[in-house]
Amino acid sequence: MSALSTPPTDPAVLRQAFGCFPSGVTALCALDADGPVGMAASTFTPVSLRPPLVSVCVQDTSSTWPKLRMRGRLGLSVLAEEQDRICRSLAGKGVDRFADVEWEASEGGGVYIHGAGLWLDCSVHSEFPGGDHTIVLLEIHALRAEPDREPLVFHGSRFRRLAV
Repeated sequence: MSALSTPPTDPAVLRQAFGCFPSGVTALCALDADGPVGMAASTFTPVSLRPPLVSVCVQDTSSTWPKLRMRGRLGLSVLAEEQDRICRSLAGKGVDRFADVEWEASEGGGVYIHGAGLWLDCSVHSEFPGGDHTIVLLEIHALRAEPDREPLVFHGSRFRRLAV
């Protein structure tokens, strides 16, 4: 192995480096007074079984997270491989993110994307500063899993499929 030579100071280099790690893609959504509000997040990680916790990282400049954090319940949907269009829609700026997206809401106000491989009914457990992001721990109150659905995978700034 050659010596490590690139200092981690250029955001573009770091983004490219972080893109070497494949991740699943989630939708974090809830109802507010005007309808569904949501965002895509690829920084999703299971954290704890007791209590049941997962984490997402949210960019500090997000205009969506302040709306979501105030909701009592959040719906987290782990997107399936054919849902890349939905991910792009939920990541859009200045558009109706839920146009042509099939969803449903729970009584508690969490919004779930149809066809996702996993639905988690969550609430904010805690938040921690993490550089230019906020690390959000979400407590899971209920779930529905479809383990045979293939996940949407993000790697190298592109959506990918798992090999079979």
